[in-house]
Amino acid sequence: MAENQQIAKELIEAVGGEENIETVSHCATRLRIMVHDKEKIDQEKAENIEKVKGAFYNSGQYQVIFGTGTVNQIHEQFSELGTSGSRESEETTEAPKQGNWFQRVIRTFGDVFVPIIPVLVATGLFMGLRGLIMQEEVLALMGLTEDTIPDNFLLFTEVLTDTAFAFLPALIAWSAFRVFGGSPVIGIVLGLMLVNPELPDAWEVAEGTADPLLFFGFIEVSGYQASVLPAFIAGYIGAKLEKWIRKRVPEALDLILTPFLTLFVMIFLALFLIGPIFNTVEEAVMSGVVSLLELPFGISGLIIGFFHQIIVITGVHHIFNFLEVQLLQQFGENPFNAIITASTAAQGAAALAVGLKTKHKNLKAISLPSSLSAFLGVTEPAIFGVNLRYIRPFVMGLIGGAAGATFASIVGLAGTGMAITVIPGTLLYLDGQILLYLATNLISIGVAFSLTWMFGFSDNLREKMDHQ
Repeated sequence: MAENQQIAKELIEAVGGEENIETVSHCATRLRIMVHDKEKIDQEKAENIEKVKGAFYNSGQYQVIFGTGTVNQIHEQFSELGTSGSRESEETTEAPKQGNWFQRVIRTFGDVFVPIIPVLVATGLFMGLRGLIMQEEVLALMGLTEDTIPDNFLLFTEVLTDTAFAFLPALIAWSAFRVFGGSPVIGIVLGLMLVNPELPDAWEVAEGTADPLLFFGFIEVSGYQASVLPAFIAGYIGAKLEKWIRKRVPEALDLILTPFLTLFVMIFLALFLIGPIFNTVEEAVMSGVVSLLELPFGISGLIIGFFHQIIVITGVHHIFNFLEVQLLQQFGENPFNAIITASTAAQGAAALAVGLKTKHKNLKAISLPSSLSAFLGVTEPAIFGVNLRYIRPFVMGLIGGAAGATFASIVGLAGTGMAITVIPGTLLYLDGQILLYLATNLISIGVAFSLTWMFGFSDNLREKMDHQ
């Protein structure tokens, strides 16, 4: 704890002191610091702080890479030092002012989805474990068959695997209210209204076993169990509406009128306007994504596997969260995860080749831990600390990622969850896909490592690049 507090203090100094910090937030691997003046950042000092695996300025933020788990602890120390936490509401109004419109939209998607990813990861792991247990060979070891499994056991597993997705709109609306400055509890209730059991179930309507309700003779209404975008938009508008109402009602009536009016107006908008419109938009987006994923001969893997880590550099890869959630929601599987795993493993392999081939002690000390970090699912240290620095290893990693992802697409590999890849990601493929998953990783690692070793790196190249 004391060590992390010291790291936080040193980082505050490196970015120009507390007076230069506007807001501090974090995603799964990076601490995201918005600063008033980026010229006050001491880049060298920041990169030399213990546990920092890389740092760069992008999308209006100074992004410091710590890795999964560590970033949460460092952010906690920032909060305790009074640098973040109390400023969360300011972030929602100040953040949109930095970066271009596309960067701002993607960053907002990330801010909303990152807090709910842990429960979706847990759900994916539950799905993977259920898939493992339900295999005939495993059941036979316990003296069971599919027909002899107790119904209560199946019900228990469904509670573990279905709850997060059944109430996903509530999670999204809660997070959106939090990000946009509203009361999160109002967001939860609004989201729950969208999946109220009194509304026809979206899945049953899609299957034709239930009919939607008809309002005003032309508006069809059903639950939004399968939706993401309507809950996101409803959360955004609801938070803004709540703040607008709160400014205009007398303080004595705020506790009563503000939540009442917010929910009253928003459920009408959500069911009759936002839901139908953005559900249609969502279906169109997903149709395009599914069409891409269904391209023959592994073309989808080739394209996404090659470009994914380029997108990671820009920091706008959080758009994939929306797509992965939708895939899991609609199909119960996530082919994106297999493709992204291939691109992640390949960057780790490229960094590993550099670390084993170089005779430079400092580069070796950076490359080997960075490759391990990538094999645990975090590529930023390998990309920014090694591969992109010498360019060729990064390109070889892209090629390796494309190779492994092409194979994954050809064999139809798809995970039971999201957000974890490579070594931790094996838990998402215990439902009979584990050998194909291992083959995907081996192809990516083998191609990227071999190309980097033969063509992508030498100490002569290092000396030339370091002296440019």
